[in-house]
Amino acid sequence: MKAKTVFSCQACGHQSPRWLGRCPDCGGWNTMKEERQAPTGKGRPAAMTAAPARATPIADIEVVGENRRLTRIGEFDRVLGGGVIPGAVVLIGGDPGIGKTTLLLQALPRLASSSQPVLYVSGEESPRQIKMRGQRLGVEHPHLLILAETSLEQILKAIQEIGPAAVVVDSIQTVYTEQMTSAPGSISQVQEVAGQLMWFAKRAGVPVFIIGHVTKDGAIAGPRLLEHIVDTVLYFEGDKGHSYRILRAVKNRFGSTNEIGVFEMKDAGLEEVSNPSELFLAERPQRSTGSVVVSSLEGSRPILVELQALVSPTSYPMPKRMTNGVDLNRVSLLLAVMDKRLGVHLSGQDVYVNVVGGMHIDEPAIDLGIVSAVTSSLREIPVEPGLLILGEVGLGGEVRAISQAELRIREAAKMGFKRALLPERNLPKLEGVEGIELIGIADVREALDVVLA
Repeated sequence: MKAKTVFSCQACGHQSPRWLGRCPDCGGWNTMKEERQAPTGKGRPAAMTAAPARATPIADIEVVGENRRLTRIGEFDRVLGGGVIPGAVVLIGGDPGIGKTTLLLQALPRLASSSQPVLYVSGEESPRQIKMRGQRLGVEHPHLLILAETSLEQILKAIQEIGPAAVVVDSIQTVYTEQMTSAPGSISQVQEVAGQLMWFAKRAGVPVFIIGHVTKDGAIAGPRLLEHIVDTVLYFEGDKGHSYRILRAVKNRFGSTNEIGVFEMKDAGLEEVSNPSELFLAERPQRSTGSVVVSSLEGSRPILVELQALVSPTSYPMPKRMTNGVDLNRVSLLLAVMDKRLGVHLSGQDVYVNVVGGMHIDEPAIDLGIVSAVTSSLREIPVEPGLLILGEVGLGGEVRAISQAELRIREAAKMGFKRALLPERNLPKLEGVEGIELIGIADVREALDVVLA
């Protein structure tokens, strides 16, 4: 039987019998690539075949406790939901050089034992390159095995012979299966390889960590189905100009997707940061206009960050609005509220808003902080250094209550803040908090009278 030729979109997986300049499904330009489909059907490698599973009544299924294995890297375990679940498939993405391989090389040996080694499969680097990196990181565990291979069939064969406690595949875009005739990294190859690795992990109860490339937009390359197949999707974020890295879960079947892990990149590898608030506020200038401190809640962890605003007269017909770390549309909305409710006219001013350290915050609790920072910079009045500002701003200029206020306030008191400005509706639930003065406000005008006093 003759092999069939199709054109597959490398962004969404849509297939067409002929080449198209634009994908009709996702709208991407020049994403259709030619692939050859094998005449034989898909299937698992012969080495991985097993007896078919039987349907079981839900009442007869035994529920056992989660037997999580700790990597003893607190920030990594936190994001995973408390440790590694046997049989879990974890996909880790991030920009090149951000630290994905470094993190897994540091965490993988901690899952090994004298009876069960761990396996690192590299399709991009040679064993010598990984050895050199391991020496720099101080990772030379006798039970850490390195395999330089890109054939999925050979990888699964080696896994069966070794019987590892955990497996890392770096990266899935370099691995191919002989059952598909398309090139490694194509839609069909990535989809089939991920499916077979998932099938192996569930049957063998071995956790599999998969490293994935990212596109220029920051999304993991390959079909969207890849993120649906795996159990957990982690993104490693960070600016190469800063030494810290943030590990964020966007999907987790075994834990919360709101948790983040904070690391600092040093010469000897990644070092976890147990107190991110202290890190982000370490270089905060005193008595500087346009600088305020807000609290961002990431899962169960409140993090204090510095928010800066710069307002300057514009030399263009249309003033600039630029943000870094906060949503530009949200800032534009708050500037409109300031113009309408407070009479603060910014039509002739450029406005720049920045979250120091490259942290990205996407929650309404920082609205009042943005308004305060912009007003402070416009009027050249510095904000009190020991003041924490919290509150969501509505279109009517009212300040609405925020969630988890007690966690945020206790973190601020621990960091030495003396006063906190927050919505008055949150005050009744904070009667037991000591060591910090609480100031309740109901609208933006009242808040600015306190901030700029």
